[in-house]
Amino acid sequence: MPRDQLTNFLRLGCIMQPRQLAASAAARRCDAPDGPTELGYGGARGGGKSHWLLGQLAEDCLRYPGLKCLLLRKVGKALAEAFFDLLPKVMGGIHGQYTYVPSNSTLTFANGSRIIIGHFQKESDIDAYLGLEYDVIGVEEATTLTAQKYVDIRTCCRSSKPNWRPRTYSTTNPGNIGHAWYKERFITNRDADRVFIPATADDNAFNNPEYRAILDSLTGWRLRAWRYGDWDIAAGQFFTNFRRELHVIKPFVIPDDWTVWGAMDYGFHHYTMAYLLAEDGDGNIYHVAEHGERGWLIPDNAASINAMFERHGVTANRLKTFVAGTDVFAKKEDGITIADKYRAHSIVLKPATTNRINGAAEYLARLGNPDAGRAPRMFMFDTCTRLINCIPSLQVDPNRPEDVRKVNVDDDGRGGDDPYDASRYGIMAATTANLMWSFG
Repeated sequence: MPRDQLTNFLRLGCIMQPRQLAASAAARRCDAPDGPTELGYGGARGGGKSHWLLGQLAEDCLRYPGLKCLLLRKVGKALAEAFFDLLPKVMGGIHGQYTYVPSNSTLTFANGSRIIIGHFQKESDIDAYLGLEYDVIGVEEATTLTAQKYVDIRTCCRSSKPNWRPRTYSTTNPGNIGHAWYKERFITNRDADRVFIPATADDNAFNNPEYRAILDSLTGWRLRAWRYGDWDIAAGQFFTNFRRELHVIKPFVIPDDWTVWGAMDYGFHHYTMAYLLAEDGDGNIYHVAEHGERGWLIPDNAASINAMFERHGVTANRLKTFVAGTDVFAKKEDGITIADKYRAHSIVLKPATTNRINGAAEYLARLGNPDAGRAPRMFMFDTCTRLINCIPSLQVDPNRPEDVRKVNVDDDGRGGDDPYDASRYGIMAATTANLMWSFG
């Protein structure tokens, strides 16, 4: 951490703890031309997220005159009271050297820098701040927003100030509507432009023992998400028995005497997902390889799928079957089906068992119950990345609690349940064929 940054925190009277200091050091790296432009902090509850975010914005304002910052917070009496409580803790050292006007929700520093507090109750409230220019944007509880709204906010993060790189800070917990996109953006697929610093209640010495005891007493997804910041679990998650460390394995060569088959969920605007699956002699199923592309024509998908099989030494004759959803068998005006078009490329598709509730039940059963010591009977090679990221993000359908909530991919290709659908077809192919591996 730069010495002047530590000096600024001391001047503010803002006590930052080791994990918060790590996040602030990452924030200072945003100054570099090749540094990050997005920084996330948090994960579990009690990690000091609000304290860090306000403190970091204040440190930025203190060192750069005339900075214009936007801090987006969920509206509500409790949060308003929490903000007033934060001010003396974060900026007590410069009391009298800043003004806060509640009527326009603006903190103004002596050097002209400002933090505008943008309260919102629903996403549309944020539109009032769009179209304006902010040098820094901070977003609390980012997973309460959709991916598109976050992108909209990011378009306002721009600056004409010399020697200043605009940046976005965010804090959040696993769960809520934005869980999947935030996990993908900051946890599983982050790049040099994005940094995430995880923190738990153990990283905050100011938590009282009683609060830690409350977190420790939680069970199920709440314990994993709120206590430990586990992004493979979330409120409303359907497959709560999925464990990355248990179900995701390193690839190995499939023995010649194992049964192998394929499964596909067709799409164009959605992803076309296809899997090579294998079953060992004990009835365990393995997702061996994955094909997933969006906006590809059938000849291109077929070539890639055939190449996938070839890489694993699987010929068309060895495939026990290749199942797909019912949409590929619907005849078009010319009487030709999508299945017919795939057949022209040596891929012979058969109708999958598509019952959603039965499929979800079978999926749950094969994942096992780690907490009860029930071993899984389904695994995924770590190369099946779309499926691995999809399964823990799937939610319970509020209208049909025994089913997975249907989720479509967004305009930028994020999210969606296409990997699960293709995988489910494959699992049900083995389940319905256990009496006799026979397909016409």
